[in-house]
Amino acid sequence: MSRIMVVDDALFMRSLLTKILTEEGYEICAEASTATEAVTKYKAVKPDLVTMDIVMPMMEELDGIGAVREIIKFDPNAKIIVVSVMGEQSLVVEAIRAGAKDFVVKPVRPAVLLEAVRNALGPVDKTIEK
Repeated sequence: MSRIMVVDDALFMRSLLTKILTEEGYEICAEASTATEAVTKYKAVKPDLVTMDIVMPMMEELDGIGAVREIIKFDPNAKIIVVSVMGEQSLVVEAIRAGAKDFVVKPVRPAVLLEAVRNALGPVDKTIEK
């Protein structure tokens, strides 16, 4: 199954996303609570998909959109889904322009998140290697 990295400054949100995704059979290969940590872990772990919060406290020079840009610069084929509150529409548009594939509005509804993940990852290859 696909490997996913969850990025959010709130432990509660990382836990919620992890629960939804693991119950669906996805593997959470990494978590990050800052944008810089997200970029570093992406390079080390190379997940199949990232869920990215774009508004995180500016404890550093990089924000969520900057992390999207850095990850896309490192891996132009990276699959990133922004997870954001509705009031951040202009930031979501900026993140999509930076390379994110989709967005999910907080509060997260499991069905919406899972649909976005399936759409971003594409069809599952069900062929069996011999």
